[in-house]
Amino acid sequence: METVIIIVFFVGYLAITLEHNLKIDKLIPALAMMAILWALIALTNLPVFEVNTDLRELEPTLLDNILLHHLGKTAEILVFLLGAMTIVEIIDYFNGFATIKGFIKTRSKKKLLWLFAILAFILSAIIDNLTATIVLVTILQKVIKEREVKWWFAGIIIIAANAGGAWSPIGDVTTTMLWIAHKVSAAQLIEHVLVPSIVCMVVPVFVASRFKAFQGNIQDISGEEVEEESKFGSTMLYLGLGAIVFVPFFKTITHLPPYMGMMLSLAVVATFAEIYSNAKFNISNVDSVGEDASHYSPVHHSLSKIELPSILFFLGILLAVAALESLGYLFHFAETLEKTMPMMGTESHGELVSDLVVLILGVASAVIDNVPLVAASIGMFSVPIDDPVWHFIAYSAGTGGSMLIIGSAAGVVAMGMEKIDFFWYLRKIAWLALIGFLAGAASFMLIRNFILNA
Repeated sequence: METVIIIVFFVGYLAITLEHNLKIDKLIPALAMMAILWALIALTNLPVFEVNTDLRELEPTLLDNILLHHLGKTAEILVFLLGAMTIVEIIDYFNGFATIKGFIKTRSKKKLLWLFAILAFILSAIIDNLTATIVLVTILQKVIKEREVKWWFAGIIIIAANAGGAWSPIGDVTTTMLWIAHKVSAAQLIEHVLVPSIVCMVVPVFVASRFKAFQGNIQDISGEEVEEESKFGSTMLYLGLGAIVFVPFFKTITHLPPYMGMMLSLAVVATFAEIYSNAKFNISNVDSVGEDASHYSPVHHSLSKIELPSILFFLGILLAVAALESLGYLFHFAETLEKTMPMMGTESHGELVSDLVVLILGVASAVIDNVPLVAASIGMFSVPIDDPVWHFIAYSAGTGGSMLIIGSAAGVVAMGMEKIDFFWYLRKIAWLALIGFLAGAASFMLIRNFILNA
C-alpha cells in the first residue's frame, strides 16, 4: 500500500508541475490527490502518527484526530490569506496603487531599474510577492512601451519581489506557512534573512544595470492620458499596508494565531472602505441588496475578486502533504537524508542538517511548486523554532523560484501579463537569478556562522 500512496502522490505532483502543458488548473490534481490519499488511509486502516518534536519520534494517534489537527493548521493559513487578499483588493477598489506611480519621476532607465527593484522588494514584504508583481507590472506597462525592454524590467521585478517576500512573515506563502507553524518568529526571520535577501536582489540588479537594455532614457509619456485617481486612494493604500504590517505586532503582543490579527485588520480597513464609499450594505445580508451590491460596496466587490482557485490549491496540497506526514513517510525520509547527505551545515541543537539539502530545495522550487516543498520540510525536520535551518529554508524556497519564470507565482503572473517567452527568460534572466540566489545563500551562511560562533 505504501507504493500505491507514493504513486498517487507522484502522479498528482506531476500533474501540478505540468499544469501549463496539460492545460488543467493545478487545483484539480491537488484536490483529487488530497482526497484519494486520505481515502486510501481510511479504507485500508493504515496506522497514522503524530510527530513528537521534543522526543523526535512518532506517536500513534486516531485518524479523526490527526485529520482535524492538520485541517486546523491548514485553515489558519487559508483564513490568513483570505484576509490579506481582501485588504489588497479593497486598496485596488479605491485605485490606491496608482499612488505608487507618483513616485516615478525619472526617465533614466538605470534609475527606473533600481526604483522598480526597490519598490518590488519593499512592497512584496508587505502585500506578498505575487500582488507586488501585479501592481508593478501594471505600472510598468504605463511607463515603458518597448516590448523587450519591458521584459527585462519584468524579469528584474520577479527577482526582487521573490527576494523581498523571503524575509517577511507576510511576504510569501511559504514564509507565512513557516511562521504560522511556529517554525520561525517574525523578528528572528527578519534579522537572519533580510541581509541575504538584499544581497539576492542587489547583485542581479547591479549586474543588469550595465546591460544595454537599461541604458538611456524612456520615451516621454507626459502627454499620455492621466489615470483617474480616487480621492481616498492614498489614504486606503497607507491604511491597508499599515493594517497588514500590524499583524506580526498583534501576534507578538497577544500570542494569538496570525489570522486573528489579520481579521482585525480586515475589519478596520473594511470599516473605512464602507464609510468612504457611502455604501449602505450589510455583509451578512448579501441577497437583499440586489445585483448591483458589488458596484456600491467595496467589501462585497473585493470578496468577489478573491482568487479562490489558489485557496483551494493550498487546501489540497497542504492536506496531501499532511497525509504523508501522518503516515510517518516524511519523518523517515528526513532521517535517511541526514544519514546519506554530506553534512555541510553547522551543528544546531545537537542535530546536523545539510546546507546542501536546503540549497537543493531552493533549486527544486524553480521547477516544483515551493508550497508543497516547504510543507514537506515542515514535516521532515524536527529542529526547534528559529533554528537557522528554518531561516535558510525560508530564503531558499522564497528566492530559488526566480531561476525559471514558471518557478514562482510572481513569475507566472508576469509571464501572463506580458506574454514573456519562457526560453527568453531562461537565456536572459535565469543566470542573473542564479547568481543572486547563490550570493544571498553565501551571505546567509557567513552571517549564520558568525552569529553561532560569536
